[in-house]
Amino acid sequence: MTSYAHPDVLVDTEWVLAHHKDPKVRVAEVDYDPSANYEQGHVPDAVLFDWRKDINDPLARDILSQQALTELFRRSGIDDDTTVVLYGDFNNWFAAFAFWVFAYYGAKHIKILNGGRKKWIAEDKPLSKEIPKPPAGHFTAAAPNPKLRAYMDDVRTSLPAVKAGKFILVDVRGPKEFSGEITAPPEYPTEHAQRGGHIPGAKNIPWAQAVNEDGTFKSREQLEELYGSKGVPSGTPVITYCRIGERSSHTWFVLTYLLGYPNVRNYDGSWTEWGNLIRTPIEKP
Repeated sequence: MTSYAHPDVLVDTEWVLAHHKDPKVRVAEVDYDPSANYEQGHVPDAVLFDWRKDINDPLARDILSQQALTELFRRSGIDDDTTVVLYGDFNNWFAAFAFWVFAYYGAKHIKILNGGRKKWIAEDKPLSKEIPKPPAGHFTAAAPNPKLRAYMDDVRTSLPAVKAGKFILVDVRGPKEFSGEITAPPEYPTEHAQRGGHIPGAKNIPWAQAVNEDGTFKSREQLEELYGSKGVPSGTPVITYCRIGERSSHTWFVLTYLLGYPNVRNYDGSWTEWGNLIRTPIEKP
């Protein structure tokens, strides 16, 4: 089996079990709803990153700022050389989003627990309700890397190249969201956009096709077959999107770190931005 392009970004449950007390390792659970997950029991010594409160701006529709990330990491006991292991629910949707945000701000020692919370619990690994209080860290976030993030105007200006086959948009939502039959995923049925459909020319490759039943990532060979068969070659620029950017972060991670694609950006505005704007073009079957 061919190894991933960057195998060091993944760790398994046994690695976390052996290293969660290491002073140079900080495990963090990233949750959309901490009351249903982290507060019910988490990896021992894991800190909580509340996706809505910690990874997003409290007022604007935006990710947290460079300064806010510096403060989050410092109060979580993270230094510039600390290894940060992220995991969460929904097969690491929000952990992947956090990974993308942290990479955007220059964090260099970030990993994902392969299989996430689902696999940890399935293997009956220990859980704790104790809230860790690590000593303050000394991490400093870097200026954002524009090569990792796409905005609405980037997507809009790419549409002619998409039509010409020189640029690829990957819509990672489910088929019914892509077709416009529904405007929100089953997990969040009340969070709608005004219109259903997809960005013109986008290819629909649902994020879940990249993972196994236990939540772990499929092999490199399987992933290469998946994206190759859908017309997503390595050399073509790619923008991923979903509804709010969390599932597309998961696919961004797969393409960038597991397959080594050199030019992939995540459009975190995604369908909640595109589908709500006046005179923004959409497609439906």
